[in-house]
Amino acid sequence: MKKLFVILLGVFALGAATPAQAQVKFGIKGGLNVMNMTFTKDIFDASNKTGFFIGPMVKVSLPLGFSVDAAALYDQKSADVKYEYTEATMYVDKTTDGSLQSPSGDVVYKKSSGVAKVKQQSINVPVNLRYAVGLGSMANIFFFAGPQWGFNIGHKNYGTESYGGNENRNFLSFKDSNFSINVGLGATLLKHLQVSANYNIACGKTADITYGKALQYLAKARSRSNCCQIALGYWF
Repeated sequence: MKKLFVILLGVFALGAATPAQAQVKFGIKGGLNVMNMTFTKDIFDASNKTGFFIGPMVKVSLPLGFSVDAAALYDQKSADVKYEYTEATMYVDKTTDGSLQSPSGDVVYKKSSGVAKVKQQSINVPVNLRYAVGLGSMANIFFFAGPQWGFNIGHKNYGTESYGGNENRNFLSFKDSNFSINVGLGATLLKHLQVSANYNIACGKTADITYGKALQYLAKARSRSNCCQIALGYWF
């Protein structure tokens, strides 16, 4: 949370240090996102899920059609993570009286699968450089790109249950913070209404994954969560 406070303080300082001739606008926006969670191991897979985000935003206008905008967004994403694991069965022989002998050493491996539902809640702080092209006095289209810092505020660890007889300890652990890049475009209508679409590219891992049964099977992987976002905003 200390990093989040420092970043928000920096955004506020940017607005405070803006020259008097520059225009500062405040607004609010929200929208939907579709998360694309990928893994470094093919035994894991995740279906795309729709989440949402909402929060305040600020824009500082610069010369030549450029501007800088920033926001503090509550973001919630969810996904169904599918995984595969191997169950080992050791067969033993029976004596004529029905009692069990020592294990024969024959082991049969069977592949199984399961699904874990995960949800990520975070505060995201995107800071974008924008370039706008006017379409008359009441509308413009703009292109934007910039960094985004995310801070996990929800449940961090998933997978305390047991699946298929395998002990699943910290199956998925979200990182406390992450860094990503936004690239997108949008339009401003009637000077106040804003619509936009962007792709958020994760830089580095978003979560660590460990799955397996002690002394039999262990899988470790890393996850990255890119997402597509569609937003609707209003400038006051």
